[in-house]
Amino acid sequence: MKYNKLIRDKIPEIIKNTGKDPTIHIASESEYWESLKEKLKEEVMEFDKESNEEEFADILEVLEAIKDFKKFSQKDIEDIKKKKAEKRGKFKKKLILDEVN
Repeated sequence: MKYNKLIRDKIPEIIKNTGKDPTIHIASESEYWESLKEKLKEEVMEFDKESNEEEFADILEVLEAIKDFKKFSQKDIEDIKKKKAEKRGKFKKKLILDEVN
């Protein structure tokens, strides 16, 4: 069966332990970036189907990989979040914009 998708680091070992032989390769920088974006979409779709902590954790794992790949600073991210929250608010009030006249 062909997959052509980003997998977690221990998946080849897990597959081998079932007696099967996985074919893998190391992604180039551009392939890895595209694969991370696809994996994020996949995990969000799974969370949409089953909104539980495990699926949420999968999304965070991919976001962490994206943060590391893009060399984003955790402090900078937190600062940006804080500034946006101060300027535009958060999502705690559950507000839905229906229309603007």
